[in-house]
Amino acid sequence: MMSSDNASTTTPDPIAHAKALMARGEMEAAGQTLVAARDVAATRLAAHNLIEEHFPLLSYGQWMGCPCQISEADDIFKFFAAHPSSLNPIRDYLADGWRTMSELVLLLEEVGHPLLKTQSVLEFASGHGRFTRHLVKALGANRVVANDVVVDSVEFSRKTFGVEGFVSPSVPEQVQWDKQHDLVFVLSLFTHLPASTWSRWLKRIYDMVAPGGVLVFTTHGAEAVFKQNVTLDENGYFFVASSESNAIDGQEYGTTFTSEAFVRARIAETLPEARLLKVAERQFWHHQDAIVIEKP
Repeated sequence: MMSSDNASTTTPDPIAHAKALMARGEMEAAGQTLVAARDVAATRLAAHNLIEEHFPLLSYGQWMGCPCQISEADDIFKFFAAHPSSLNPIRDYLADGWRTMSELVLLLEEVGHPLLKTQSVLEFASGHGRFTRHLVKALGANRVVANDVVVDSVEFSRKTFGVEGFVSPSVPEQVQWDKQHDLVFVLSLFTHLPASTWSRWLKRIYDMVAPGGVLVFTTHGAEAVFKQNVTLDENGYFFVASSESNAIDGQEYGTTFTSEAFVRARIAETLPEARLLKVAERQFWHHQDAIVIEKP
């Protein structure tokens, strides 16, 4: 009788097997192999991406109506894959991007800056496109610019979604981008910044908003403070040098909690001419507050 160890060494790699079947033109068998491999954690993402590229009828893209490839380096997908509540990490990841879209659309309607009438959007700190793909579906790639400090993430968004993109250095004042946009959307960056760069990033990002446009960014406010049992300092601020990202140093990108008073004070001293349109509690993911600032 064959031992389990020997059996495991003779089990074919399903991804390699599927590629061999595809090379021989046996597409039906290859598709079946990849669908099965998509349900196994070790081969899930590789199988998913091959299906998205070669098997549209088996893909998520055919019913979501947008490119659904996911980067192997995507820390947000890894978060979903490791979360005990996620029974289908691929579907949960893609659906969560659409959830962000609905949350943003509702917020912008409320403040009188509807998304579909926005001619130019900069998604700052866009990661590997969890939300970008849905933004492109709504607006078209020509109206969207993606940005991140991680080179690979910007390259992935350019290649996969067809957007323009640029990479930021870790120092705000060194960002070289002169274009301005009707909407600059910053989801979960100010939830990670140390005190030394929080206001500096606010100023530099605001510079990229066109006159009459809006900046939307999120913070870990009262709900997140309560859920995580965090104690803010006398300024209404707390930072720990740790996050879900493996690509950025924790001292530059940790986890940050701020009071509404802290946020309002930083806006007043950093952007005195700006108009604060709304502070929307728990607007994103039911625990991040949204801040909407209009540039005169």
